[in-house]
Amino acid sequence: MKLLFTLSITLLVYITNTAGYNYKEVVQKSLLFYEAQRSGKLPADQRVTWRKDSALNDKGVHGEDLTGGYYDAGDFVKFGFQMSFTATVLAWGLLDHEAGYEAAGSTEDCRKAIKWATDYFLKAHVSENVFYAQVGSGYVDHQYWGRPEDMKMDRPAFMINTTNPGSDLAAETAAALAAASMVFKTVDPAYSTELLTHAKQLYTFAYKYRGKYSDAFADVRCCYNSSGYEDELVWGAAWLYRATQDKTYLQYAEAVYPPIQYYIGFNWDQKIGGADVLLAKLTGDSKYLTKMQKYCDDTLANQQRTPKGLIFIAEWGSLMTTQYLMEICLETAALGVNAEKYRAEAKKQVDYILGDTGFSYVVGFGSKYPTHVSHRAASCPDLPATCDWTQFSTTQPNPQVLTGALVGGPGVNDDYADVRSDYVHNEVDTVYNAGFQSVVATLIELGYSD
Repeated sequence: MKLLFTLSITLLVYITNTAGYNYKEVVQKSLLFYEAQRSGKLPADQRVTWRKDSALNDKGVHGEDLTGGYYDAGDFVKFGFQMSFTATVLAWGLLDHEAGYEAAGSTEDCRKAIKWATDYFLKAHVSENVFYAQVGSGYVDHQYWGRPEDMKMDRPAFMINTTNPGSDLAAETAAALAAASMVFKTVDPAYSTELLTHAKQLYTFAYKYRGKYSDAFADVRCCYNSSGYEDELVWGAAWLYRATQDKTYLQYAEAVYPPIQYYIGFNWDQKIGGADVLLAKLTGDSKYLTKMQKYCDDTLANQQRTPKGLIFIAEWGSLMTTQYLMEICLETAALGVNAEKYRAEAKKQVDYILGDTGFSYVVGFGSKYPTHVSHRAASCPDLPATCDWTQFSTTQPNPQVLTGALVGGPGVNDDYADVRSDYVHNEVDTVYNAGFQSVVATLIELGYSD
């Protein structure tokens, strides 16, 4: 009898530890996070009701309307480079894994998330060779703790143009608009055409006037320095080739590609991993796929892992970097390379995030998750209570649940403290969720979800 009881308990523990996660719920909640990051006049169907209209006076240097778009992370700057990469990745996920979104009942919500960014890009692209790169000063914004609705500081706008170019930003935004044009091609053809027109103009600007956007104006150097623009020129050209089938863009990609010697995967600053996958799919050229297979195989075999199994690439945003690795490996798998191996690893890494360690790194998912996220708006109590640096330093949980947000994640020893001041591990970002959400949608499409 004692043996039977022991076996029953062992079986129960096994079932509990191997139980699947509701990936559909994860996608649904991730899209709620994007609603919490909205800037500007909020729509009538806004579901995150503790957020209100904000930054309604965002303007360009000549008075152009620059309202809308997304706040980047836990602060209130609108960084164009990160926002455009976020939009590209969201559009890519919806284009190639719509079945996953359909199964989650989230296709329309994902379109809305993409459109909130692309509507802003259309405003920011005020002429063929002028694009507003950023609204809000990172240096000034980071001195403020409170609600976005209560901001009183000046919010300067910074542009790229022919005198101060930003090929990386312009090409990444072209990629976002080209990818989004395909998302809306059948549901809103006129909007799709408008997006593609701006994508072509921005890419021409990027290709003709070369330079890094972080050399164009100093303020962005507080937060996001670009390592180079060649990878964005390849990435943007690949997306325009996919959207138009105009081989001129493929020629652009091939012309820029050879000098690129570095290769560290895929993230907001490094696009060549994503470009390789996209070019492999579009051209059938084995050189791109061979490169991807080598990268995925080498990284999965040799990259450092935490004791509990997280592939550990970077201290800052550890979960984000792992998920972008998984995204391009899943896309490589979709092209017939090591599919079983790469998909199994992607599921393992996602499940680490969702609770295999006993803790979920997605806010509002599971029974134990971050409650002190480094996020100004979520830390503020309901109006009319004041919100200031007192909320930053309190040990009380955030009054608002930032549902769906993926935090930066643990350190190399699975170490993580749910502390508001630890922005390295406990801040959130639109970029973090984009790759993660796309990986989860892919796993749903593959039938892994409950």
